[in-house]
Amino acid sequence: MELPNWSKALMKTEDKEGKPRYGIAILEKRKYRRFTIRLPIEYYRADSPIHQTGRALDASEGGLQILFPEQMEIGQSLKLKLFFSFDSELNTVEMFVEVVWTNTQLDEGEEQYRSGVKFVNISPEDMTKFKNLFASLS
Repeated sequence: MELPNWSKALMKTEDKEGKPRYGIAILEKRKYRRFTIRLPIEYYRADSPIHQTGRALDASEGGLQILFPEQMEIGQSLKLKLFFSFDSELNTVEMFVEVVWTNTQLDEGEEQYRSGVKFVNISPEDMTKFKNLFASLS
């Protein structure tokens, strides 16, 4: 089975008796380093003036993984605000994003849906704020 956008590497390990075992390891190729964050977001659907709230779980210079209170559709456009403190100030970063993946299955006890979004439009000033956040996490 071919997996797009993933690399495969042959792995050799040994079992309990010391016999060699071979398998396939799937190595993910990401363009940007991913940072674990737990930050509040506010978002607006392109077709609605009403905002909702969610939480960003991880971030990179290319996008975010977010917990939404509602299921998103792949390809959906959103206006998003990310809130964080940096240098003892509350900062916001505004951006337009597109949903690129979504988890349609909730695990037991989960009430929010995980989705991945990519940045479609973010101002240079807000991207600088975002990169400063990453630098503080490194």
